Amino acid sequence: MNNNKNNDSKKVAILIIVAALGYFVDIYDMVLFGVVKAESLSVIMEGQSLELQSSKGKFLFNIQMLGMLIGGILWGVLGDKKGRLKVLFGSILLYSIANLINAFVTDVTTYAIVRLIAGIGLAGELGAGITLVSETMSKEKRGYGTMLIVTFGALGAVAASVVGSEGGVIADYIFSITGTQLYNWQVTYLVGGCLGLLLLLLRVGTIESSYFQNMKQDNSVEKGNLKILFKSKEIFKKYLHCIVIGIPIWYVVGLLVMNSKDNFAPLMGIHDIENGQAVMYTYIGLSVGDLISGVLSQWLRSRKKVVRLYLIFTLLLITTFLFFMDGASKDLYYTMCFLLGTATGYWALFVSIAAEQFGTNIRSTTANTIPNFVRGSVNLIMLSFGLLTALNIGDASSAYIIGVFFIILALYSLSQLEETFGKDLDYFET
Repeated sequence: MNNNKNNDSKKVAILIIVAALGYFVDIYDMVLFGVVKAESLSVIMEGQSLELQSSKGKFLFNIQMLGMLIGGILWGVLGDKKGRLKVLFGSILLYSIANLINAFVTDVTTYAIVRLIAGIGLAGELGAGITLVSETMSKEKRGYGTMLIVTFGALGAVAASVVGSEGGVIADYIFSITGTQLYNWQVTYLVGGCLGLLLLLLRVGTIESSYFQNMKQDNSVEKGNLKILFKSKEIFKKYLHCIVIGIPIWYVVGLLVMNSKDNFAPLMGIHDIENGQAVMYTYIGLSVGDLISGVLSQWLRSRKKVVRLYLIFTLLLITTFLFFMDGASKDLYYTMCFLLGTATGYWALFVSIAAEQFGTNIRSTTANTIPNFVRGSVNLIMLSFGLLTALNIGDASSAYIIGVFFIILALYSLSQLEETFGKDLDYFET
């Protein structure tokens, strides 16, 4: 009996390690594109204007986000129909291969196709990992599992920033062995692809969710049917509320941090801020925030109370960031990026809530689609920001209006969801 328990514990530990490493590479690739986008396009579009290169960079980002929206639906449905484990490793394989190919693209059209494929691959790993861990661990302790996955995974952004800036060292080493000279951006994509493929070696020893295995035998249950989300008004409203509570995270990352160099640092009189560095410090903060929020959630035995605290903290910080940072130093700016990341470090709780709100037969679908719709909200946020600034409201006020709107909306949506700490997940949506 004890041997069986020890074996099960080892298998759960392996599962958490694989999911955490997979999310690490997932975030690495997602952030990496932003880090090396300008460098790669300067080589691929050599001789063309910076304005055109910038335009193509935004186009490629939108293509990647489109891939993630498609992938969220595709992997989610497959996870409920074919299994969580197949999706976990299938998504890792797809984005790893896309990374390797990406290192050798020579034109924008091919670049776009590869980023679309990479986006589809990137969309499946987190939802599959969280669903697997949520259904495999005990209902009282599963929060620790999701906390470890997201906390470690967020550090992939730090790795992307470091490799993106130091890839030339690896390129020189490759040249000394093969005689082939690679650009810095090519090396960073190759590193991401190789890391992902190495993860596939850990497939042995991982286990499929027993909830899925039991459901698989029951042919009377609809599995991965998107129509279930729309058949019931209550289920659909719950689905929308889950999306809304995650939007403030990507408001901070996608608008405030990723536009540091062009918009918000100059607003404060700072002109030597790099987006890659700002993103790195933000993701370090996200990792710290996820660790703290996970522990708090277990201590308070509540997901909702902790998310509410984090949303209020975020509101206080964006107020400070946008209106009380005039003349700030470079170090203070990066410190604020770290704090903003910490304040929005409830991604693990958010994804856990998304998985725990729904039955086993559509849990993978919701756990995959909800985070990717939140990521896709960046386009809506940026569009809103552009419309407000066009009205001469100003960058700070425009960003603040958008932030306050989505934080208040998130607080309302949170109030409409049930508390899921310790909830039994062995049930179906009908």
